[in-house]
Amino acid sequence: MNLPNKLTVSRLIMAPLFFLSFHLGYWFGPSYQSLASVLTLVLWLLTELTDLLDGQIARRKNLVTDLGKVMDPFADTFSRLTYFVCLSGVGIMPLWTFILIMWREFSILFVRMLMMGKGKPVPANIWGKSKAVLYALSGALGILYIALEHWLGDFAFLLSVRPVLTVVFILAALSSVMSFLTYIRAIVRDKSLASLTR
Repeated sequence: MNLPNKLTVSRLIMAPLFFLSFHLGYWFGPSYQSLASVLTLVLWLLTELTDLLDGQIARRKNLVTDLGKVMDPFADTFSRLTYFVCLSGVGIMPLWTFILIMWREFSILFVRMLMMGKGKPVPANIWGKSKAVLYALSGALGILYIALEHWLGDFAFLLSVRPVLTVVFILAALSSVMSFLTYIRAIVRDKSLASLTR
C-alpha cells in the first residue's frame, strides 16, 4: 500500500478515535472534558491534514490507484459524518442540517458506485469544493465552540457566536445539496448512465 493510501486509511482509524475522544467528558465526567477537547481538536487537524496531503502526494508522485479513488471519498464521508453525528448529538449542530448532509453523502456514494461500474468518474464542481471547505470549517468551529465553552464557562462572547455557528452549519448543508444536484445534472446532461440496464 502506497503512502497516499496509508494516509487515507489513517482517517478511517482516526474517525472512531475522534468519536471516543469527543465523548470522554460526557461518559466519565467533566474532569475529562479538557482532555476530550484537546484530543478532538488534534484529531480533527490530523484528519483534515491527511485529507489534504493524500491527494496532493498521489497526483504529484503519480501514485493514484483504483483503491485510492474509492477509499478516499469513503474516508472523507466516514470521518466527517463522525464529526457531525457528535456535534448534532450534543445540540451544537442543527439535526436537520446533519440529516441533509447524511442523505447527500450516502446518495453520492451510490452515484459514484454506478459511475465506476460504467468506468466514468464523478465530475468535480465548484459546489463540491465549497462543500468540502464548509464541512471542515463547520466541524472545526463546532469542536472549538465546545472547547471554549468548557474553558471559559458561560462567556457572553460564545452566546453571540452561536448564531454564526448555526449559519455555517446551514451553509454546509446547502452546499452539500447543491453539489449533489450539480453532479446529477451533469450526469443527466451527459447521459453517463443512459446505458445502465434496468
